[in-house]
Amino acid sequence: MANPQGPVGPQGKDGGQSPTSDLAARIARAQGERPSADKPASVGAGVTGASRAYRLVAEFVAAIIVGAGLGYGIDLVAGTKPWAMVVMLLIGFAAGVLNVVRSAAEMNAAAAVPPGTPAVEDDDDE
Repeated sequence: MANPQGPVGPQGKDGGQSPTSDLAARIARAQGERPSADKPASVGAGVTGASRAYRLVAEFVAAIIVGAGLGYGIDLVAGTKPWAMVVMLLIGFAAGVLNVVRSAAEMNAAAAVPPGTPAVEDDDDE
């Protein structure tokens, strides 16, 4: 059976450094060498206005369709036509508006200028 601590023991020739601290040093070095392409891009970075609009419309319409579909299903099961569909359609509309507001706020926050960025001076004031 092989020695799990490798050729150098826990208090070996490396000056008493434990394998754990060596592992931590190697992990930190590997994380520092990781390319930035692995990091996910923030939402809204490099996004065109049309793609933002399509996303907001899709979220709004999807919420309304899901609400209406659930209401229709409840109506079929409970026999309450059309009341459950009307109520769930309204709830879907409200959920769609909430989703659009949240997504727009998220996109605006991602596209905002980070604090500490110097403002560009306007030449028109001269």
